[in-house]
Amino acid sequence: MKKSKKLLAVLSILLMTFAVNAQQTSDDVQSKAKKEKIYNEKGELIKQGWNFGPLPVVGYNSDLGFQYGACVDIFNYGDGSRYPKFDYKMNLEVSAYTKGSLNLRFYGDFYNLLPNSRLFVDAGYFTDKRFEFYGFNGYASPFFPRLSAWENDRPEELFFFNDLMPGAKGKTTFYLMNRNQFRFNSSLRRQFGFGEHLYYGFGLSYFNYDMGKFNIDKYGDVVTLYDIYCLSGLIRENEADGGNVTQLKLAFIYDSKNHDSDPTKGAYFEATLTGAPDFIDGDGYSHLTFNAVWQHYLPIVKDNLTFAYRIVTQNVVAGEIPYYAMFNSNMLFYKKMSTDAMGGSNSVRGINRNRVVGQGYAWLNAEIRWKILKFQFINQNWNIALNPFFDAGMVTQSFRLEEQEQAWDLLRENYDVNNEFLIDPIYSGEKEGIHTSAGCGLKIIMNKNFIISAEAAKALDARDGNGLRMYIGFNYLF
Repeated sequence: MKKSKKLLAVLSILLMTFAVNAQQTSDDVQSKAKKEKIYNEKGELIKQGWNFGPLPVVGYNSDLGFQYGACVDIFNYGDGSRYPKFDYKMNLEVSAYTKGSLNLRFYGDFYNLLPNSRLFVDAGYFTDKRFEFYGFNGYASPFFPRLSAWENDRPEELFFFNDLMPGAKGKTTFYLMNRNQFRFNSSLRRQFGFGEHLYYGFGLSYFNYDMGKFNIDKYGDVVTLYDIYCLSGLIRENEADGGNVTQLKLAFIYDSKNHDSDPTKGAYFEATLTGAPDFIDGDGYSHLTFNAVWQHYLPIVKDNLTFAYRIVTQNVVAGEIPYYAMFNSNMLFYKKMSTDAMGGSNSVRGINRNRVVGQGYAWLNAEIRWKILKFQFINQNWNIALNPFFDAGMVTQSFRLEEQEQAWDLLRENYDVNNEFLIDPIYSGEKEGIHTSAGCGLKIIMNKNFIISAEAAKALDARDGNGLRMYIGFNYLF
């Protein structure tokens, strides 16, 4: 009941905020342009010119806490002939979460700024004091709910590490670490001379990862899975603190979606080859990865009921990646604030964030999008929609699995520990399987481009986490 009240409160604040901003935006545009209102054949008001305004950022994520901050959204619809498609879209956001995350981001999406091209720019700095780390290779890494409970004292099962780390207080922040990330992405998409929906793209990305031990002062020196992975050598000394990754990307794209933010028919396919040569970063980790995304939108009832699904896969073709680079999806276009590993609000909703980590992975999102209400309010076009969904994913290419199988035995041998009651926090002995979840979302849509989203999801296997996860933010997942 308390979660439901919080959800309704946040949604109410977001709705009122958008309504006020929408009214101001509409008034400004209409007064400056001094144009009569124009409607399309659906009775929707056609937006023209610049639409912009500052907005508070209010959201909630079970993994991150409550979100607060501010952003500026800027749209340019030109003469309105492309509406609801836009010519330019820019966003600047400064926000934080109550569990210790900070987001600073600029996002730009420009059609025809260069002739017959789409330019994308993404730059941001992100801190996460409670970045989840559950180990490598999905179900091969055991999950102990007791070790993820903040309120408990140090579990007896970990007393062995008291000798290795004198002074450790051992609060059960076991699956947490610290990560700071800076990223810059620039991508250009151009149409082939043949085929209406066929494109090629190329891009440049740079990431700097600052990784380390969980270090919130009030919890003192704690024992974490990150510590154990470093002791065992699964996380190597030269990568334990993070590093740099510079990527060169080449992509083939098919895009027949009828809209970017709220598609009801069409498809999107992107195949991206990403190279990260070591001669640029000098960290000893050259690698080549292949990433593919297929999104399909099937209208059941025109404009009102759509079946949408997405399949994502990524694998290492050559070379080796450092562990910190696995927490990233190498698609050409980064539309989401976070690009973490599998699990959480941007991939398999409802399972623990970053629960599934490997060199290669695949996941599926499938949902029904049902617009239950359409209306006009303060000169804006509104929709209310529901989206029940099912998600699934798994590791398809393991990462240091043989080392993971041997790590616990080597640790105990090296430190001469022979207590049969000690748990093995590194390797479960289980084979990887499919991680699944299900849930439902509510969408409040303005002009098909501003979308407030609230979703609730639950893992269908206790090994992926317990309880209902809630995510409140913006836009459809895909």
